[in-house]
Amino acid sequence: QVQLVESGGGLVQPGGSLRLSCAASGFTLDYYSVGWFRQAPGQEREGVVCISSSNRSTYYAKSVKGRFAISRDIARNTVYLQMNSLKPEDTAVYYCANILLCESGFSYRGSWGQGTQVTVSS
Repeated sequence: QVQLVESGGGLVQPGGSLRLSCAASGFTLDYYSVGWFRQAPGQEREGVVCISSSNRSTYYAKSVKGRFAISRDIARNTVYLQMNSLKPEDTAVYYCANILLCESGFSYRGSWGQGTQVTVSS
């Protein structure tokens, strides 16, 4: 079965860190560009970070640049999102997806997974 599964979310205090995982099954994730999206309550889903196939390039939204880092583990067929210096405004459900191009404004129009909840609160 071809799917991506997000995990690693949780409750963290402001200034804390979390690492999200996007694990692929049924296909080789390294062949695809991957984006992380998030959706806060009452807001539209937005793309925040992406990585191109074979790690040729990355893109970070201004709101997370310098705090978040995306990486791949080819052996584990997984993409990670390391989130540091978390802020309450980072609270959202985070999703990963295969995308066509990793660039500003990247998007995805397929089916979404269940996502993983990140809550930043004291």
